[in-house]
Amino acid sequence: MPQKLVCIRDGSVTAAVFGTGDANARRIEDRFSVRLENKSGGVDAGDAVIISGEDPAGVEGAARVVEYLSRMVTAGDYLEDQTVDYVIETISAGAGEDLEALDGAVIAITSRGKPIRPKTAGQRRYVEAIKRNTVIFGLGPAGTGKTFLAVAMAVEALRNKQVDRIILTRPAVEAGERLGFLPGDLQSKIDPYLRPLYDALFEMLGAENYARQVERGAIEIAPLAYMRGRTLDDSYIILDEAQNTTVEQMKMFLTRLGHNSRMVVTGDPSQTDLPDGKKSGLAVAERILGGIEGIAIHRFTERDVVRHRLVQSIIKAYERYGNEERKTGTRTVTVKKQYKDKL
Repeated sequence: MPQKLVCIRDGSVTAAVFGTGDANARRIEDRFSVRLENKSGGVDAGDAVIISGEDPAGVEGAARVVEYLSRMVTAGDYLEDQTVDYVIETISAGAGEDLEALDGAVIAITSRGKPIRPKTAGQRRYVEAIKRNTVIFGLGPAGTGKTFLAVAMAVEALRNKQVDRIILTRPAVEAGERLGFLPGDLQSKIDPYLRPLYDALFEMLGAENYARQVERGAIEIAPLAYMRGRTLDDSYIILDEAQNTTVEQMKMFLTRLGHNSRMVVTGDPSQTDLPDGKKSGLAVAERILGGIEGIAIHRFTERDVVRHRLVQSIIKAYERYGNEERKTGTRTVTVKKQYKDKL
């Protein structure tokens, strides 16, 4: 029976690779039809993972997964279920080179010393697009890291003095609730819309450093309406939840771009909260700006989701539902037209 040995220097790394209750190991075994066995050589010698199976290709694929996951753990990454599934599926699809390109691709360090790096090939291409272009649209479903990676890149640019300030903005559009019914003054009512931006900045800078940067004007977080009439020079500007902009708001925002500035626009076209009949500024911008030099449009898929593994399944289910609704709507329009023609 074909076998392969993967040596891991640290027993704690092996434990992380195998997962709680060996859950990760079982997923690898099921996907590649192999058996994983951990042979401990003692504290100094480390561990040896023995991979055996009937199919040599399955053994080789499982070994590559174990090797890559062990490198991730050694680099300080936490192996979430979705991350393990992504590595398994990428290698089983013969796209292991996409994973190799992620090694060492650290884009920033958090306030707690944790390295931030792209976790999927789609995220890596997004980061590269941000580096190469002046205006970048990051489009895709929830949990793909659109906003967090953009904030990480912005913080790194501020640290390296490539820009003088970071400006983060969102349209204040209700998702089923009304601002007027929330308690407090205007700032208190706006804060919930900007909370994801606060969270990303706290992770990158720490609460105290964040407060200092805000006090000296290096970081500004404001509703989109506050951007009107301004020219934003030497700035890293991020527009989040852009699917909730109108066409006029999107045009207003994009024309704020000043010298030595970069804009990142993120949004999920499938989650628009605009009133019925209102066109999304993001959808229009995606359609008309794609061919302009210096503007990049990056589209994430459910494979780039880095939240709970169920998020991928939820996104797929809603995509199927949306496709079915569109088909039903098309059939209804066709039947109505045929009925009118007969009359």
